[in-house]
Amino acid sequence: MATKKCLLLGVTGGVAAYKAAEAARLLTQQAIDVKTVMTQSACRFVGPITFQSLTGNPVYTDLWETNAAQNMAHIHLSRMADLILIAPASADFIAKLANGLADDLLTTLCLARDCPLIIAPAMNKQMWQNPATQRNLSILRQDGVIVVGPASGMQACGETGMGRMLEAAELVEAVYTALYAEKPLRGKRVLITAGPTFEAIDAVRGITNKSSGKMGYAIAQAAVEAGATVTLISGTTCLTPPAVDEFVSVISADEMLQAVQTAVPQTDIFIGVAAVADYRAAKISPQKIKKTDKNLSIELIPNPDILSAVSGLPDPPFCVGFAAETENLERNAEAKRRKKNLPLLIANLAQDAIGADESELILFDDAGKHILPKAAKIAQACRIIKHIGTLYFQTKK
Repeated sequence: MATKKCLLLGVTGGVAAYKAAEAARLLTQQAIDVKTVMTQSACRFVGPITFQSLTGNPVYTDLWETNAAQNMAHIHLSRMADLILIAPASADFIAKLANGLADDLLTTLCLARDCPLIIAPAMNKQMWQNPATQRNLSILRQDGVIVVGPASGMQACGETGMGRMLEAAELVEAVYTALYAEKPLRGKRVLITAGPTFEAIDAVRGITNKSSGKMGYAIAQAAVEAGATVTLISGTTCLTPPAVDEFVSVISADEMLQAVQTAVPQTDIFIGVAAVADYRAAKISPQKIKKTDKNLSIELIPNPDILSAVSGLPDPPFCVGFAAETENLERNAEAKRRKKNLPLLIANLAQDAIGADESELILFDDAGKHILPKAAKIAQACRIIKHIGTLYFQTKK
């Protein structure tokens, strides 16, 4: 770390601003030059003098200040920064950022930046769960913004749930990763499947499952952030795809298999996260099957096993599988890993994970099992990608 890095710390209005002050102190102690920009709302929670005292730098609050130190601050501050961290990032600020609004100094310099941007959301659990907030976060992730947290816990309003900002030490870790960590998958080509498949029965009905695609999309985002060239093949979801290099939309298991077979020859790492339907109708009716008073029998035949098809190739890529079980999690997951000859399989309980924003995972590899305690799926995805990178390069030695 021979060159001193410059961090632009943006603070928006919220009780969690006190954690940003502690993060500023810790980062300054680690020889990072921290320059702070505060919104007017942030100044109601923590005074600018606090950040000035902790960092040794002046604090910027006003877009219209015309003194020499602040002249064209929205340009100069962003040009000096190696990284911008917004902590806390309120729901209001996230909405402005997602829609390109620039009505104060902090939003303006984010729009004028040419460096990476990290946001650490902090808000009430209902605000976090609101579709508008999730839609704005999807837009930001697609634009390449790194979203860290939030965590689940006690909130200032007295409620408990998702929306609590990460702790200061976790913010410091995120900053260090962005500033100094090497991209573990730089130059590697990663192929990921995500979401459910839909197997038609007739013109309007079909067989599918409850997979939301959240974990697969989070894995894709984490792989992008790790420097990989990413292809994401996805069944139908309500999610906005992350900023991958190639996105392929499919419906059925057969379509997904064909897309995988097309992409896999150029793949270093294959991660099968998709919840592929195990069966499909033997015969699809071109018309809607009319309801009668009689029982209806439909013959189901097995769908192709996409993961086995890839892992069974003469020269397969590094293959990672997922298993969602409802019982006997460890026994079933390890049996699946060995049957499909996978170097890594990631398992969870379906009833706890499907559709949720958080999950608890167990990683199974040749060294045994590794438990990832319950956390946001994007956080779990980053840990998974790090583990995959470690195992991948071990196999290449």
